[in-house]
Order: sequence, then C-alpha cells, then structure tokens
Amino acid sequence: MKFWRNSIMGILSVLLMVITVSTVNAETRIRCASTTSTQNSGLFEYILPLFEKDTGIKVDVIAVGTGAALELGRRGDVDVVLVHAKDDELKMVRQGWFVNRHDVMYNDFVIVGSPEDPAGIRSLHTAVDAFKRIAESKTKFISRGDNSGTHKKEKKIWKKAGINPKGQKWYLEVGQGMAKTLRIAANLRAYTLTDRGTYLSLVDREKLGLQILLEGDPILFNQYGVMAVNPEKYPHVKYKEAMTFINWLISDKGQKAIASFRDARGNLLFHPNAD
Repeated sequence: MKFWRNSIMGILSVLLMVITVSTVNAETRIRCASTTSTQNSGLFEYILPLFEKDTGIKVDVIAVGTGAALELGRRGDVDVVLVHAKDDELKMVRQGWFVNRHDVMYNDFVIVGSPEDPAGIRSLHTAVDAFKRIAESKTKFISRGDNSGTHKKEKKIWKKAGINPKGQKWYLEVGQGMAKTLRIAANLRAYTLTDRGTYLSLVDREKLGLQILLEGDPILFNQYGVMAVNPEKYPHVKYKEAMTFINWLISDKGQKAIASFRDARGNLLFHPNAD
C-alpha cells in the first residue's frame, strides 16, 4: 500500500512539474505577426535569440503580408506586430486597435527586372515614370497582390501614375510572398517591385538574373514599425511581454543588433532608426 501511495505521489509531482513548466513557458512566449521580408531576409533568425537571451521571452513569428499581419493584430490573435505600412499603422492606432507604435528600421523598395529591360526604365529617375513606361509598353509586371506592405506601396505608385493595371493582360497578381514573387518575375522575364532586403538575401539571386533597374526615388522609402495590440481591447494579450520586446527593439542594444545583421555578401539589409 505504501508503495502505491508513493508511486501516486511521484506521478502527481511529475504532473505538477509539467504543468508548472508549461505555465512558465506560456507566460514567456509571445506571438508576433510580421512581414515576409523580415522572415525571408533572416533578420528574425538573427535577432530573436539575442532578445531571448536577454529577457527569457520566446517570440513565435507569423510571417504574412502586412495587411494580414495587421488583421491578426486587429482580431487579437497576436500580441505584437512588426510591419511596414506606416499610414495604415497610425490609422489603426488612432482607431484603438494598437498602442505604443515606434519606428524601428528602414530599407527601400527597388524595381527589378531582366537585364534586357524591355520597357527601358533603367534611364528613368522616378518609380511613377517607370510604371508609366511599363504600362505603355505592355511589358509583363508581377504584383504580389496580397495587400502586403509592398503591394500597398505598388498600388500607391500606380495611383500616382494615373493607371489602373488590374485586368490588363500584362499585369499578373500572384498572391505570394516576396521571395516567390521574385522567382515568378525571373521565370517570366518580368518587372516587379521588391524590398531591397529580400532581393539581396536571396541565395539564388545571381542565378535568377533579376537586376535592380530603378532605385533611389524618395517614394520608395520603406519604414518598418512595431506596435502592441491594445490590452484594453483584448485583455488576454501579453502586453507586458510585448512591450518588453518593443522596448528591446528600440533600445541601443536592439538597434545595434539590427545594424549588425548582414547577408552572406556583407550587405546591410535594414537600417535602424528608432524614434
């Protein structure tokens, strides 16, 4: 009888330990919705172990387009978002879905295409003029078509150019992340808009044969921001841990970590600029 009592007590102790460990892990793990560019570039793979080492908090990243990431936050399905559509971010802060938004880093968008440059955009200086030339020549253009930050920027440029490309035979919306969109553009010898970080980080970039044909236009500036889901809207979110993540990203240590992240060729993919 004593043996069975001791065995039961031992099992209960193990179960209690498992429950305790699970509870601790749950309390130190947050969900972050972010863009495919931060994931595909390898940025999170580089900085999250540093953050976890400093704080003990694990971050589970859901990498989707910015539009989908914002929607995950609006529904309270994540604790924090890191995206690149500043106008939309500020609007959703004003609406009360998010709090404590901060600029974190930036890079830029570039227009890439085959070296032959059939629309002749290499000699142009603005993205609007490049888009006009592509439309006039009816040269194939690949759009992410997924409401991502890149897609939002692309639509803004088409609007400034006074062109609605939807439904045109030369305009293809693929509904894919940036890396896959680039590969589709390469296969079809087409143009596309991409963030520089994803383009530079592709391991098979040289094999794909896509070249940067237009860059440096101020409209192509690409700001990334981070913000917490509003705990007053969703009391279940891990606001304290989310703020620990945000404060680490905008701290000197987090900013230095972003600045030290480079691809295999030594390219700086993101420039820290916390406000």
